[in-house]
Amino acid sequence: MRIGTPAVATHLLQDPKVYLTPIGSFLRKSSLDELPQLWSILVGDMSFVGPRPALFNQDDLVALRTECGVHELVPGLTGWAQINGRDELPIPEKVKLDVEYLRRQSFWFDIRILWLTFVKVIRRDGVSH
Repeated sequence: MRIGTPAVATHLLQDPKVYLTPIGSFLRKSSLDELPQLWSILVGDMSFVGPRPALFNQDDLVALRTECGVHELVPGLTGWAQINGRDELPIPEKVKLDVEYLRRQSFWFDIRILWLTFVKVIRRDGVSH
């Protein structure tokens, strides 16, 4: 992102392309911008699979997740909501999918999500900017 970009989720920007640099656009579309989160996984702050961490200003997302018990899960690098819409999902739908993950959480479900994430990243599905 360029200097001076408003501190809001990308989907809330009027025209996100105005704020993306060419390298930033590539990193975002290829999901390489997620690599630093591997450190958070190694130190135990995140998991490979779980609900994506909320941004500091996504009070609506945090409130819905807290109401539904999703806030108890460890945040993940990828999750059920990400492979079912990623940037295109409205917040209530993301929370609904996070709740489904909470109910269905298992080793094999996580393996399925990791595989589907790999496929989505290769195809660049669901990336709107």
